[in-house]
Amino acid sequence: MDENLFRVESDAALDDLFRTLARASDEHDFEADLNGGALTVEFEEPPAKFVVSPNAPVRQIWVSALTTSFKLEWESARNAFVLPASGQTLRQLMASVISRQLGEPVEL
Repeated sequence: MDENLFRVESDAALDDLFRTLARASDEHDFEADLNGGALTVEFEEPPAKFVVSPNAPVRQIWVSALTTSFKLEWESARNAFVLPASGQTLRQLMASVISRQLGEPVEL
């Protein structure tokens, strides 16, 4: 994947995730913000901040959440950014880490 295609796909993935998180935040206790190409998810109780950002030089989307750094790679067969270790898509990973943070199931 070249850098231009990575930027197109990563921007689309973050935009889609932001819209999904904005809807979910109406039902759950967190706030999502997309600013400067990075998406943040903030929690009041317990306090935490998750960051989702593209890393163009390595063509990955990085997620910093629950004191862990997750590095997702583009998988063209699934047309999605995927965590190689688990096979989770970006949306599935975020649903999982947000659920763990809130202590309740969150579907995205």
